[in-house]
Amino acid sequence: MGNSDYVYTDRQPPHRVAVPPPQPFFKTFKNSLKETFFPDDPLRQFKNKSPSRKLLLGLQYFFPILEWGPRYSFGFLKSDLISGITIASLAIPQGISYAKLANLPPILGLYSSFIPPLIYAMMGSSRDLAVGTVAVASLLVASMLGDEVNAAENPTLYLHLAFTATFFAGLLQASLGLLRLGFIVDFLSHATIVGFMAGAATVVILQQLKGVFGLEHFTQSTDIISVLRSVFSQIHEWRWESAVLGIGFLFFLLSTRYVSKRRPKLFWISAMAPLTSVILGSLLVYLTHAEKHGVQVIGNLKKGLNPPSFGDLVFTSSYLSTAVKTGIVAGIIALAEGIAVGRSFAMYKHYHIDGNKEMVAIGTMNIVGSCFSCYLTTGPFSRSAVNFNAGCKTAMSNVVMAIAVMFTLLFLTPLFHYTPLVVLSAIIMAAMLGLIDYEAAIHLWKVDKFDFVVCIGAFLGVVFASVEIGLVIAVAISVLRLLLFIARPRTFLLGNIPNSTIYRNVEQYPTTNSVPGILILEIDAPIYFANASYLRERISRWIDEEEDRLKSSGETNLQYVILYMSAVGNIDTSGISMLEEVKKTTDRRGIKLVMANPGAEVMKKLNKSKFIETIGEEWVYLTVGEAVEACHYKLHTCKPDSTNEELQTWNNV
Repeated sequence: MGNSDYVYTDRQPPHRVAVPPPQPFFKTFKNSLKETFFPDDPLRQFKNKSPSRKLLLGLQYFFPILEWGPRYSFGFLKSDLISGITIASLAIPQGISYAKLANLPPILGLYSSFIPPLIYAMMGSSRDLAVGTVAVASLLVASMLGDEVNAAENPTLYLHLAFTATFFAGLLQASLGLLRLGFIVDFLSHATIVGFMAGAATVVILQQLKGVFGLEHFTQSTDIISVLRSVFSQIHEWRWESAVLGIGFLFFLLSTRYVSKRRPKLFWISAMAPLTSVILGSLLVYLTHAEKHGVQVIGNLKKGLNPPSFGDLVFTSSYLSTAVKTGIVAGIIALAEGIAVGRSFAMYKHYHIDGNKEMVAIGTMNIVGSCFSCYLTTGPFSRSAVNFNAGCKTAMSNVVMAIAVMFTLLFLTPLFHYTPLVVLSAIIMAAMLGLIDYEAAIHLWKVDKFDFVVCIGAFLGVVFASVEIGLVIAVAISVLRLLLFIARPRTFLLGNIPNSTIYRNVEQYPTTNSVPGILILEIDAPIYFANASYLRERISRWIDEEEDRLKSSGETNLQYVILYMSAVGNIDTSGISMLEEVKKTTDRRGIKLVMANPGAEVMKKLNKSKFIETIGEEWVYLTVGEAVEACHYKLHTCKPDSTNEELQTWNNV
């Protein structure tokens, strides 16, 4: 970075930095609340409407089916019918598999694919989200409830706690949406979700080794050490028949996925593969009597629709805190996954979904579901991707899927009696391999090393400790990074781009020139109590380094420090005190403090605190260029110890 040969020339007087007119406190407070909780202004559509129209719009807001239902056409029905039947073929075997993963009766997987999709079809705003149970939420239920209650020893209590956890998860989800607190879910960053999902998928895959090898006794822990110890300490109990079936069906499922990825038009091959595996596995066991040779089967599944379970919810037991904790953790994870999936497909189809409305829809379906023998549901990516690829047009595809599941519950459940558990394990393993997104982790490493650390922290925490600890580690690292952004904001040294009045970061633009006698600093964040002390010390260090550089090179002494404050969106009283201290420090050293482009909120507070009077209104400029020219005017026309009267007179021209 060189020095610019700046020569003062006559110019127009600088523009004033305006102080915004005072606003009533109530109006300011109202605007702040609106920006915090209603950034999308959902009430805009109700303005200047008749009462009857407002009522209809209100009903359409909570029940979008009233908006798109009247426009529904036969062409849409054909597409949704194909999509619904396709995702039903995936939902039935996955539902049974994930219920087993949650240590719940397999029939609950079918129950959870019947009632919740109907609720979501009425209240959800996504056209592509296919509702059902998911592996990660199932793993969380099994892990967190299993720490307190053994599902094998006390299945009734465990089942009731699962319903209760689902109820509280839905209550939390709906409350976040109604209170417009959806931003809380944003604390689960993309890096956190990538690492957490990969870790959970790894744990789930390892746990399926129990089904693959036909083991009857297995650890309740989810960490990799305990799982591998449990697998390899029982080598003498491995069933080769079960292992051959498991590996064969896993190969079949992965092969169909590979074909569907290579040729997207053949998506139905991958979608039908799980149900095909169940049918083939059941036929194989039935014809060979493999259940008598160590191959475990599902057994009897109860026929009929969802029985009511409201009376089974636990509100007084000593285990209530466990159910609440499980519901909160699993509910937030399920919510984050469902909204992320819905937004992804909405982006592809160029339409918008309301995150808070989605929270209300997902929460309501879980509250209602918990009263009808369902456990936690959301919008899984794999099922939604099949729904998207099958050409769904509206949420009616969920209704078609629910009708197909209802038909299965009423008439087809006996056919699953001979379904081998090893096939369910293969289905889960194949689905979980798709959640290990190593390409996303590599991308994080290339783009942002800290995000990669967050991702790996979540992954290692889940794999080597537990699902809850992995989640806590990931959120803690993410919050730590957020605090570092706030407490340690960036400050930049600005230089002049040659042959212009533009000033930019000297690290980004190495060809910029320094301005003799003037230090230009940019503060890149709001100034709060958390970073005020750091900024004071950092500005002092910038001044020390600049003075040392000028002394070593024999250049002009430092006369002015310009603070470019365009990125300072707000400031609190601690920040104002910091600026006052910096002003006193520069005065003692014979340096003048200058400000450039402070924002409206900052100017309002600096004006009320009398800091503008302290620094002098003539030393606050709209641009860095005007501030530099004013400083040059002072350097070239006034003695160093002169007053500001001449500059003030010039500014008032």
